[in-house]
Amino acid sequence: MLYPYAYAESVFSIDYQKLYDKGYRGIIFDIDNTLVHHGDDSTKEVDDLFRLIQNIGLKTLLLTNNEEERVKRFIRNIDTLYICDAQKPDKTNYLKAVEMMQIKKEETVLIGDQIFTDILGANRSGIASILVKFIRLKEETKIGKRRHVENWILRCYRKNKSLQNRLGDILKKRG
Repeated sequence: MLYPYAYAESVFSIDYQKLYDKGYRGIIFDIDNTLVHHGDDSTKEVDDLFRLIQNIGLKTLLLTNNEEERVKRFIRNIDTLYICDAQKPDKTNYLKAVEMMQIKKEETVLIGDQIFTDILGANRSGIASILVKFIRLKEETKIGKRRHVENWILRCYRKNKSLQNRLGDILKKRG
């Protein structure tokens, strides 16, 4: 329940065309430390990423425990559905997200940075999950206790090859 289907450096290292070609039709994104550093507004790169994803034919939805004011500020330049105050990892709003995008949960991927909220909720809901490295500023030297536990879980995940890359080759080629 705690292992992601795939692990990526960032949202920018994922090949969204490959996800579409594999039959996925919607992506649920977490915001903070997944798309931008906690509390930051969207960036031009993130805005462009959403346009690229949507031009491929994938639907998008932001699923966040943030309040609506934060989400509205974030999506100022992004046309996307959203659910705020989502109470992740409760699976209720994961399934509501799938319903809002009008697709099947088997056609949905969640992308987030936290194992105990994003990944656990997606896995409990029967939705494929991609964990990305959380965005951390260079001056941030301390991480919370939960992040230390997540690092331990990731070490175990990396040793279990059968649970890795369950989405197949979905990463962009380097170089």
